[in-house]
Amino acid sequence: MYLGQCTKDIIRWPRPASPPVVKLEVFYNSEYSMPSTHAMSGTAIPISMILLTYGRWQYPLLCGLILIPCWCSLVCLSRIYMGMHSILDIIAGFLYTILILAIFYPFVDLIDDFNQTHKYAPLIIIGLHLALGIFSFTLDTWSTSRGDTAEILGSGAGIACGSHVSHNVGLMLDPSLDILPLALPPITVTMFGKAILRILIGMVFVLIVRDIMKRITIPLACKIFSIPCDDIRKARQHMEVELPYRYITYGMVGFSITFLVPYLFFFIGIS
Repeated sequence: MYLGQCTKDIIRWPRPASPPVVKLEVFYNSEYSMPSTHAMSGTAIPISMILLTYGRWQYPLLCGLILIPCWCSLVCLSRIYMGMHSILDIIAGFLYTILILAIFYPFVDLIDDFNQTHKYAPLIIIGLHLALGIFSFTLDTWSTSRGDTAEILGSGAGIACGSHVSHNVGLMLDPSLDILPLALPPITVTMFGKAILRILIGMVFVLIVRDIMKRITIPLACKIFSIPCDDIRKARQHMEVELPYRYITYGMVGFSITFLVPYLFFFIGIS
C-alpha cells in the first residue's frame, strides 16, 4: 500500500475524466490514479493469505486457488464500475503487486523474527515507518492519499510493535514445526459463540481506542505547531497535524489488534 501510494504521487496520472466516465465515488477524486491501490490490496491480501496459511493449516489448496481470482476480480472490477480507475490502472496495480510479493515474500520469516525478537525492534520499527511517512509527504501537495499513507504506516508500525510485545510476554507463541499443518477444529456452539464475542468486544475496543486517540492527537498537534484547529478538516491538511494524527491513532489501533485485544481475550477467558 505504501509503495502504491508513493508511486501514484510520482507518476501523477489523473483519474478517468468525467464525462464520459460516471463517477459513483468522489471522496478519493483528489488522488492520482496509477496504479490502483485497491487492485494492489485486492491482489495482495488473498495471495498472501494462501501463501502464509497453506502448510500451516489443513485445507484443500483448490479452495485457496478459487478464492484468489474471485476476491481479486471483484475488487478490481468494482473500481472500474465506480469510475475511479481505468483498466490500465488495474492491470498495473495487479502486476506491481506480483512484483512486490515476489521480492518480499522470501524475507517474510526474517522480518517477522526480527520484529518479534530483536531487542530494539520497536524503536527501529517506529523510526523507519515515521521516516517513510515524512518522505511520502514531500512527494506532492496535500490530498486524501497523504492521510491514507500515514494511516497505513501507523497501522503497520503498531501491528509490528504489538507482535513484539505479545511474543515477549508469551501471549501468542508459534506452534512447533513438527505438529504442522494444524487440523481445522470442528465448529461447535461454544466455539462459534466465542468467535462472535471476540469480534464484538474487539471491534468495540478498537473503535474506543481510535476515538480517544483522535480526540487527543489533533488538538495536541495543532497546539504544538501553532495551527488553528477551529476547522478540523483544514487543520488536517497540514503535514504537522495529519501525519501525527494518523500515525499515532492508527498505530494504537494496530497495537491494540495484536496485543491489547488478545490480552483482554486471555484475561476474560475467551482466547
